[in-house]
Amino acid sequence: MPEFKIKVINTIAQEGLDLFGDGYLFGPEGSPPDGIVVRSSQVDCDEYPSLLAVARAGAGVNNITVEKATQRGICVFNTPGANANAVAELVFIMLGMAARNIYQGISFCQGLAGLDDATISSRVEERKKAFRGFELAGKTLGVLGLGQIGVRVANRAVDQQMQVVGFDPAPALGNIHGLSPQVRLSRSLADLLHQADILSLHLPLNAKTKGLVEREILAQLPPGAILVNYARGPIVDEQAVLAALASGGLASYITDFPSAAVVNHPKIIVSPHLGASTEESEEQCACMAVSELKSYLESGTITHSVNFPTVESIPAANVRCRFIMINRDVPGMIGFASQIIGAHGVNIASYNNESNGAIGYNIIDLENDIPAGMVAEIEAHADVIRTRIICYR
Repeated sequence: MPEFKIKVINTIAQEGLDLFGDGYLFGPEGSPPDGIVVRSSQVDCDEYPSLLAVARAGAGVNNITVEKATQRGICVFNTPGANANAVAELVFIMLGMAARNIYQGISFCQGLAGLDDATISSRVEERKKAFRGFELAGKTLGVLGLGQIGVRVANRAVDQQMQVVGFDPAPALGNIHGLSPQVRLSRSLADLLHQADILSLHLPLNAKTKGLVEREILAQLPPGAILVNYARGPIVDEQAVLAALASGGLASYITDFPSAAVVNHPKIIVSPHLGASTEESEEQCACMAVSELKSYLESGTITHSVNFPTVESIPAANVRCRFIMINRDVPGMIGFASQIIGAHGVNIASYNNESNGAIGYNIIDLENDIPAGMVAEIEAHADVIRTRIICYR
C-alpha cells in the first residue's frame, strides 16, 4: 500500500487517529496532503492541489468548500449520528434549565454567599416563587428536521410525556423508521409551527436554510413559545428573534451559538457550542471519520459522503488494478470508459457505477496493468473530473 499524507486540523480524538496505522504520514504544515481530518476549522479545498478527500468529524460540512471539492473530484465525508446522542441530551438539559428557571435560581443562590443559614433560609422562602417554572410533560414539541439528531430529540420528548410533532422538508426514510410511533408527522411547516409550544431546530446549514427562521416563521408560533437552536447559528435571524422576544411572541431563545446580539439578553440562554463536546461523541466522530477516509484512500469505497454517491466494493483475487473514474452524471459514460479500456486490451473483472444525480462514480476492477495511454484517453473526455489507480500486487 502506498503511503498517504494526512493533515489533521483541530483536536481529533486519539482513538480515531490510532486507526490510521501503518502507511500513513502526518505531514508537517505546508506538506501537500492526500487526506484531511477536520472538526470546525474552515477548509478551502482549492488550497490543497493533491487532496483526494476531506473527512469532517461531525455532521455539518458548512466549514468545507464542498462545491469546489466536487468540481475537483475531492470526496467530502461527514459522520452522521456519531454525535447525535450528545446533542439530544444537551437539548433537554437546556430545556430543563429554561423551563425551571435554573440559571436564574443558581445565580440567586450564589448571591447568598457569606450569609448565615437562618438568613439564607429566610431569603430562599421569600424569593423561590420568583423562579417558579413549568413542566415539559404535556407541552407540544415541534421538531424541525428529522435527521438522526432530530429523531433522537423527538423520541426523548415522547419519554418526557410531551406531545411531539415532526417535520422534515426532505425526509430520509431510514431516519423516519427510527421515530417513535407516538411522534406525529406534519405535512407542512405551517402545521408544525402552529402547534409548537417549543420549536427545536435540527436542520443542516445550506443556501435554503440560512436565515430560514425569520419574522414570518416566528409569527406562526403560539404566543410565548420557546425556540431552541442546536443546529447551526445562521439558520436563525437573530434580529427577528430579538424582536419576537421584545414583543412577547417568544418567551425565550435557547442556542448553542454565542454572538454579540445574544450573549447578554435576559430571555436568551446561550451555551458555548457544546452540542457535540463529550468524550464519547468526539471519539465516535473521530473513529468514524478516519474509517471513512481510510476506506476511500485505500480502496476507493464511499460511505457517508455529502457530495459523492455511496459505493462499496471488495476486489476479487484476480484483480490487478482498480481504476476509479469520477465524472459528471451524463449519459454514455459507462460505455465510453468500457470501450476505451477494451480497446487497450485490458479485461474488466467488474464494473460498479453509482450516481447521486450530479456525480457519477465508477469503480472498475481490471485484471491487467493499466497502460498510460488508456488513462490519458479517458481523462481527455470533457465530463471526466478525475481518475485514480489503486494497484494490489
